[in-house]
Amino acid sequence: MKKLVSGMVAAGVLALNPVAGHAALGDETLKPKTTDSDVQDLQALLKDKGYFTYHKTTNYYGSYTTSAVKKLQEDKGLAVDGVAGNSVYKALGVFSKQAIVDEAKKYTGTPYEWGGETPDGFDCSGYLNYIFDRAENIDLPRTVKDIHKEGKSVDSPQVGDIVFFDINGNGELSHAGVYVGDGKFMHASSSKGVTTSELDSSYWSPRYEGAKRYR
Repeated sequence: MKKLVSGMVAAGVLALNPVAGHAALGDETLKPKTTDSDVQDLQALLKDKGYFTYHKTTNYYGSYTTSAVKKLQEDKGLAVDGVAGNSVYKALGVFSKQAIVDEAKKYTGTPYEWGGETPDGFDCSGYLNYIFDRAENIDLPRTVKDIHKEGKSVDSPQVGDIVFFDINGNGELSHAGVYVGDGKFMHASSSKGVTTSELDSSYWSPRYEGAKRYR
């Protein structure tokens, strides 16, 4: 397990550090005059939806890209500023891992409540349901077991993946959280409320049962 988590720590650092590794479209806000390969991905999506009209895609966020983003924002009732941020990515159906992390962190310290699914109190699956819906409009099943039935299994979790645990050691999944990078996950703990924990800790490591991706 320690070797696995070491790999996950490295992957988490790459995912969150744009200097160490290339971030995927949706992880960073793109603005006019930006030059980045993500701009070309953005243009391709906008072109597919009829907004980007230039004859080819490029790495430069110029007037054609700005105009395309503004048209999309107008059509979707968004603030029209020509900047491609979370609301634009949502409108394009792009999953933002950082949006999930940002939403998850908002509720640090929220008390645990059995059956809770609002900021007044969360249980573990209620917390995941709430943050995935708010951040990316992803509708997860309500229970840990049903959440696990969906999604794609991954060998090592990346930021935004859900990690699962067998708390009671009886072979049944009973707890889950969202991986936030650097070997850590956030979850609604029955003893601490919404908190951040280390996957490689003496408590969580032997109870870890894998991860799944939901995008």
